[in-house]
Amino acid sequence: MQLATTIEELRAWRRAAPPTVGFVPTMGALHDGHLELARHARAQNAAVVASVFVNPLQFAVGEDLERYPRDLAGDREKLAATGVDLLFAPDAREIYPQGFSTSIDVGAVGEGFEGALRPGHFRGVATVVGKLLHLVAPQRLYIGQKDAQQSAVLRKLVRDLAFDCTVSIVPTVRESDGLAMSSRNCYLNESERRSAPSLHRLLRRFVELLQAGEPFDIARERASSMLEAPGQLDYLACVDAESFEPLPALRASAFVIAAAHFGRTRLLDNLWFPQ
Repeated sequence: MQLATTIEELRAWRRAAPPTVGFVPTMGALHDGHLELARHARAQNAAVVASVFVNPLQFAVGEDLERYPRDLAGDREKLAATGVDLLFAPDAREIYPQGFSTSIDVGAVGEGFEGALRPGHFRGVATVVGKLLHLVAPQRLYIGQKDAQQSAVLRKLVRDLAFDCTVSIVPTVRESDGLAMSSRNCYLNESERRSAPSLHRLLRRFVELLQAGEPFDIARERASSMLEAPGQLDYLACVDAESFEPLPALRASAFVIAAAHFGRTRLLDNLWFPQ
């Protein structure tokens, strides 16, 4: 696997690359969920590019930019084992040189839920992925289902700016107890880690109650009560998969989404319906 740390190195590789390239953008601290994206890309493309870049634009003041886990050497080893051809690992100055001021805002799809709780977050996500898509020019982009709103934002980005690639959403990879794999899981202490899988269980219960005909608000209240201490629920909702507008009932092409704090760690999860 080759390593590029500059845009010129990436462009030199891209000029000689095979005709079909799959792209896996990450912020590093890779787990098996990331590697599943790389495995999908490897199976479907002549060449695969992965990026590791902790994007400062998507962190608000007071969030965990400085303490976000970083392990570039370990990430390189894991990506090489999946058959990735090129790892692009630039520093912030390479992506955002002095004077950089351009941003991408995809509008309403990024304004609710995570967008409301983390103002500017999806503008940062869309800006960096837009730039990376421009540089890598892949035929396929691979992103995970776990960050459901992010997947909706990036699908809209690709549609609106007419990037010549398809977006592949890869199902969430979970631990044996149901906890969605996340780079932030390493922040959880022992008590928080024991209770964190209850976020997934409450999502499943919410869907079960809705399918059984329980009124929406009652189903949400009953499911929410399943979150185990010290978890604190931020939201539990049903949304349209494309627009991310809230839905008053469960229907096809929807996500059931939830977010909760476990101590200082904030976790997201979702279920796609129909499953």
